[in-house]
Amino acid sequence: MNKRVLQEYLAPTMAKTIVESTDDGHGKKNLYMRGIFIQGDVRNANERVYPVNEIRNAVKTMSQMIQEHGGILGEVDHPDDLKINLDRVSHTIVDIGMDGPNGFGKLKILPTPMGQLVSTMLESGVKLGVSSRGSGNVDDTTGKVSDFEIVTVDIVAQPSAPNAYPKAIYEGLIGMKHGHRVLDNLKGTNLSKDIAVQKYLQESVLKLIKDLKLK
Repeated sequence: MNKRVLQEYLAPTMAKTIVESTDDGHGKKNLYMRGIFIQGDVRNANERVYPVNEIRNAVKTMSQMIQEHGGILGEVDHPDDLKINLDRVSHTIVDIGMDGPNGFGKLKILPTPMGQLVSTMLESGVKLGVSSRGSGNVDDTTGKVSDFEIVTVDIVAQPSAPNAYPKAIYEGLIGMKHGHRVLDNLKGTNLSKDIAVQKYLQESVLKLIKDLKLK
């Protein structure tokens, strides 16, 4: 039996997302998101149920990978497969464990172009959710998932209505007038020092927020 690609969205209220900011002592600010990554023993919006033992095993494997590799990369929104696209990476998963029946973890926002989009949105008060991406088998009768594996956890925009598919931030930017130019200007730029690019990025992202009606 071939495993299915499983994507499970959690809005900020469901994920109980908390945004944290720390200073490394050298004037560099690090931004984090922490909260529930995946819920166990509940029937979710996709009519699937993840038994706690499946969550626990997947979380344990993921935690071991984080310890061995220093983190697991994640994207803004996500594709329909399990591949990690480096041009869409926005964060790294630095910690994951169990909190009751749920998988609970912490993300560190990276200074990539997509990470800068996420940072600007979070600092502007936009509520962003998370979505686990993995694989497993699903019983078509009960909806129970077995042989579950988590590949990564992505950052997604909050749906504007129940069961609405989150709009892709990256694709939203591409769809904007001059959106391609925004991304081109970000490539190879030192965002921490280039004030003009920072301002341009912020104005462009705020326009994107308005267009996507995320506030």
